[in-house]
Amino acid sequence: MLVVGLVLVMALALASIAYGSTVIPLVDVLNALAHAVGLGEQATSAPVERIIVDLRLPRALLAVCVGAGLGIVGAMLQTVTRNDLADPFLFGLSSGAAAGAVSVITLFGDRFGIWTLPIAAFSGGMLAAVSVLVLVRRVQGQGPERLILAGLSVSFLFAALTNYLVFAGDQRTAHSVLFWTLGGLGLARWDNLPLALTGLAAILVYALANHRNLDAFLAGEGTAESLGVRVTRTRNIVFIVCAFSTAIFVSVAGVIGFVGLMIPHIARRFAGQLHAGMIITCALLGAMLILLSDLAARLLLAPQELPIGIVTSSVGAFFVMATLLRRRY
Repeated sequence: MLVVGLVLVMALALASIAYGSTVIPLVDVLNALAHAVGLGEQATSAPVERIIVDLRLPRALLAVCVGAGLGIVGAMLQTVTRNDLADPFLFGLSSGAAAGAVSVITLFGDRFGIWTLPIAAFSGGMLAAVSVLVLVRRVQGQGPERLILAGLSVSFLFAALTNYLVFAGDQRTAHSVLFWTLGGLGLARWDNLPLALTGLAAILVYALANHRNLDAFLAGEGTAESLGVRVTRTRNIVFIVCAFSTAIFVSVAGVIGFVGLMIPHIARRFAGQLHAGMIITCALLGAMLILLSDLAARLLLAPQELPIGIVTSSVGAFFVMATLLRRRY
């Protein structure tokens, strides 16, 4: 299963590099990649090789990092809250990062060069996470229900702030704000890929290192406590790690919805409930979903590019409807 997943991810990544507003033959893609790593002579023209290596390859790698990371984030949030609808949107993490980025676009401007937007989005996401945890600590008890309610309230607050900034700011920036808040991989560059890799590494390493504690949550909080898991502490740490990674992903790719909600449900069908295998499956499926969505976003209205969030939201809406109809709620 792991080998099949890796092969599919690599195949989709090659398709993502080959297809776009300009279609590049797969042979040229393979030759350019081989030459870039020193395994062959330059067999394609310099401009085409630059498109492949400097533009489309970083974009494909960013898609893999963001998709894999958001899939794992969704799985962990659903586990510790025991809520099948949990994802970064539900807890205000994406809304906070969006508000931070929009505040820069509409009010403050480009103060830190190319890193202005990522810094602002990361700061907004972490501010939202801290706000949720502070709000939870102010009420009696710290169960998953309170965490969800606190996240919803913070999410609505930051969404309202984002809408106010868009309305009150320079209307000429509205298009860039709209595109960014719906997500896209247009900011992919070699210099910000390490940032995305950091977000993926943080969530992946933590999830795999603590998969047994996460498995204990499946039996209920009382059973998890009896097995030695400090439930409240573990839930808060998971939330902080998820907030850290989500803020990074939003800072480089904008707000991409429904990935964290859909992927864990699909992964459980292939890998079961236990987290050791399910986390890896979430990473692979998340990477595939974003690669496919990015391809669709570039090809549907080529040469114009759709925000990737439109594609994932459309798929997510049909996924939720199909789930409801299948379970006959």
